[in-house]
Amino acid sequence: MTNKIAILPGDGIGTEIVAEAVKVLDFLNADMALGLEFEYGLIGGAAYDAHGTPFPEQTLALAKQADAILLGAVGGYKWESLDIAVRPEKGLLGLRSELQLFANLRPAILYPQLAAASTLKPEVVAGLDIMIIRELTGGIYFGQPRGVRLLENGEKQGYNTLVYSESEIRRIAHVAFQTAQKRQGRLCSVDKANVLECTELWRQVVTEIGKQYYPEVGLSHLYVDNAAMQLVRAPKQFDVLVTSNMFGDILSDISAMLTGSIGMLPSASLDAANKGMYEPIHGSAPDIAGKGIANPLATILSVAMMLRYTFNRSDAAGRIEQAVNAALNANIRTADIYSDGMQKVSTCAMGDAVISALQEGA
Repeated sequence: MTNKIAILPGDGIGTEIVAEAVKVLDFLNADMALGLEFEYGLIGGAAYDAHGTPFPEQTLALAKQADAILLGAVGGYKWESLDIAVRPEKGLLGLRSELQLFANLRPAILYPQLAAASTLKPEVVAGLDIMIIRELTGGIYFGQPRGVRLLENGEKQGYNTLVYSESEIRRIAHVAFQTAQKRQGRLCSVDKANVLECTELWRQVVTEIGKQYYPEVGLSHLYVDNAAMQLVRAPKQFDVLVTSNMFGDILSDISAMLTGSIGMLPSASLDAANKGMYEPIHGSAPDIAGKGIANPLATILSVAMMLRYTFNRSDAAGRIEQAVNAALNANIRTADIYSDGMQKVSTCAMGDAVISALQEGA
C-alpha cells in the first residue's frame, strides 16, 4: 500500500529543515519498505509570491489527497506589510480549518543531554515529559466577527471574537483524556473561567466528559496565568495539559524553552481519523534563513510523530527517536543547543548525524 505525504516546506528555514526530515524519511522508506510517496507544494509566502495567495487551490487539493502533510514554517519579514487576508500565516490557518485538524499535540521532552541548555535549574527540568494538547480550529483565531472598524468618534477599534461550541470542546476533551490514559493518567485543563464565559463553558464540558467517560483519569483545572507560572516553577507536576487555541499557542512556547530550545519540539495536528499535519512548533526564523544553522531535529521528530500517529509505524518512529538520542549522545549540536565541549554542526550535518545513527542501529 502506498502512503502519500504532501511536503510543504514553506518559508525561511522551512526549506532547510524539511530537506533533512525528508532525508530521514527516504532512508527509512528504503530500509523498512514503508511505501511512502512524496509530492511537493507551496504554502505561505512562497505560495503568495508564485500565485498571489498563501493558500492556493492546488495546495489544498494536494493536502486533501495526501495521507499526511509535512510542513516546514510560514512567514517572514518580506510579507509583513501585506494585508492580513493574504499574509503567509493564512495558509497555515487555512490548512487547519479546511482539513479539520482540530487536535494539536505538542510534546515537551527534555533530552538528558540538553539539561544544561534550559534556562531553568537542571533539577527543575530533568526528566521532563509533558504533552500539551491545543484545540486548533476554533477559538479567537477563527471566531467571527473580527476586523478593524471606525467608531462614530473617529477612533479605530480592533475586535476579535472568542467562541467555542460544546461539540468543539467535547471532541478535544476526548483526545486529551485518551492521551492521558496512555501516559500517567493525569490531565490538567487550562482556562480563564473566572473572567471569560466561553472558557467557563470549557471547564464545565471538560468536567462532564471526565466524570462520564474517564473517571480513572485525574482531572484538575488551572487558570491560564497560573498555568504559565506553574510551567516555569514546577513543570514536572504536569502530565497532559489541554487548552484552547490561543492559550495552547502561548503555553507550548513556554514549554519549548523548558527543553532548552524551541528547535527541539515537534507537533502533530490531527483530524478525527488521525490524518495529520506534522510540523516543528517554531517559526520560519528569517534572521537565520539560508545560513545552514537551523536545528532540524524538531522537524525530524515531527516525522517520527507522523509515522506513529498516522501510519501506525511505531517501530519506525522509535528508530528515529533513538537516532536523535544517539546523535545527541555523540555531542553533536546545532548552534541553538551548543555548549562548550560539544561539536557545533550545520543543519545538513545534523541530519547526516541522524542518518548515521539510523544506519548504525539498523
